[in-house]
This record gives sequence, structure tokens and C-alpha cells, in this order.
Amino acid sequence: MIPLRPLGVGEILDGAVSTMRTYWRTVLGISLTVAIFTEVIVVLLQGLVLDDTSSEALNDPDATLSELGDALADTTINSGVIFLISLIGTVLATALLTTVTSRAVLGRPVTTGEAWRDARPQVLKLFGLIVLLLLIVAGLLMAGMTPGLLVTATAGGEAGVALTALGFLAGGVVAIWLMVRFSLASPALMLEKQGIKKAMGRSVKLVRGSWWRVFGIQLLATVIANIVASIIVIPFTFLAATLGGDGVGGFLEGTGDLGWTFLIVSGIGSVIGSMITFPITSGVTVLLYIDQRIRREALDLELTRAAGTRGSGTSGAVPGS
Repeated sequence: MIPLRPLGVGEILDGAVSTMRTYWRTVLGISLTVAIFTEVIVVLLQGLVLDDTSSEALNDPDATLSELGDALADTTINSGVIFLISLIGTVLATALLTTVTSRAVLGRPVTTGEAWRDARPQVLKLFGLIVLLLLIVAGLLMAGMTPGLLVTATAGGEAGVALTALGFLAGGVVAIWLMVRFSLASPALMLEKQGIKKAMGRSVKLVRGSWWRVFGIQLLATVIANIVASIIVIPFTFLAATLGGDGVGGFLEGTGDLGWTFLIVSGIGSVIGSMITFPITSGVTVLLYIDQRIRREALDLELTRAAGTRGSGTSGAVPGS
């Protein structure tokens, strides 16, 4: 899927797309299965369990402070549950597609079952890694905002609000810097079969001296994936609003009822979008990890020998192991 030498930006992006195109049965099968699994759970939770009446209080100018507090708490809980389900789906897709992409580098196809058997021992560690990174981001943002929140609570005024915004911005900058340094921890954990701490250390080592390059490639891949997802999801969202009882006007005004028609139609759009974006984002991350190892550790020599080994097939080691 890629030349076994240091890669350019275009070659990394093309490698991710080529993997999806060449091994489309496995790649799209994994992405579609995970997307359907997570979206069905999300739709059922939204339709049967989670309460969407909290949006009415948030949009009501006459709502009391107690009603706004209860509505905000309900909205936070609902968003947290949906985020957790989506996170589980993302972890599963990342784990499986990492194995598929690493084998594709050597031109070796892999079935979904083989990818799962290889990834299964590391799935819980990958989930722990992602949760830890999210907690780090949340902690940095909260640490940056705390002085401003204290000033707002004690003295009030615009100074407290400005200090809070400045602290949020500073925490966000530090969080982005750290997340780029740890951005290759996921493939390091999956392919090198390491623990969370060692995988984070490996990522820091591989990114050192190439922060801006890694950041730029990851940002470009994210923008491309989001554009592709938006092209698919937005028309389905408007179609769902049109078919719903309150129409597009009610949806845009925030007064529409999220009935089953809206949830199902918009869910179909989300499934299609995730099916396409999962392979792009995970593929770019894996190829960027392999590229950094080629540049720093001459991994291309090992890959060349592995690619030329006869009889290793799907039972051979993946890059990084």
C-alpha cells in the first residue's frame, strides 16, 4: 500500500485510501459493523431511555434557575452516555483497523476474525489509553479555568470572565501540544503489544523533533474526514427533519420533536459517515506511526525483509511487533 521508505504527506493519505479500496470487504465490513452497533444503541437510548424534554427548558426564557439546572444536568448525562457508547465503538474500530492497515503495508490481507484475534488482548488497554488521554485534556482545561472561575465566584465582573476564557485558551494550547505528542500511542500500544505507559513513552519518542509535521498531517486527515462525513451526514439530517413532524423549521429553531423517524434517518447518515471516516483517520495514524519508525529506526529494512518472506501469510508478525 505504501513505498517502504520515508513517506510524504500525500503518500500517507493515499496509503489510507488505498488500504480501504484494496481490502474494502474487511475494512468497510469492520467499519460498517461497528457503526451500526453503536448507532443502534444510541438511537434506542435516545428514543426509549434518554429524556429530550430538557431542551425545552433550556430554550424557555421564562424557565426558573432550578429548571435550568435540572435541564443542564439531564443534558450532560444524556451527552455523556452517548459519548461513552461512541467511544467504545471508536476503540473497537481503531483496534481492528490498526491490524488491517499494518498488514496491508506488507501486502498481506487479513480477515475480520484474524484482526479481532490479534487485537483482542489489547482492546481494554486501548480503551484505558483513550480514557486517560481524555481525562488529561479535561484536567488541563479545568486547571486553566479554575483561577478565572474563582475570581468570577468571589468578585464577579468582566475580569473573571476574561480570566476564565484566557485560562481555557491556555489549557487548550497545552492540551493540543500533549495530544500530538501522545497521538502515536494507539498504534504503538496495538502493534508493539505494550502497556499504556510504555505506549505513551514510545509516542513521545517518535514525535520528538517532528511535532509540527505530525500535527499538520493529523489535522489534515481530520479535516478531510470531517468534510467527507459532513457531505454525507448533513443531507440525511435535513431529510430526517423534513420527514419529522415539525419539519426543517422546527429543527433549525430547536423546537422540533426528535421522534423515531428523525432518529432512524439521521442514524443511517451517521452510519454511512462513520463507515468512511473510521478507515481514513485510523489508517493515517498507523501509517504516520510506521513512517516515523522508518525515519528514526530504519523500520523499512525490517518491513522489506518481512514483505519478501514466503509462507508467513496472515500468521506473520505485523509491523512494530
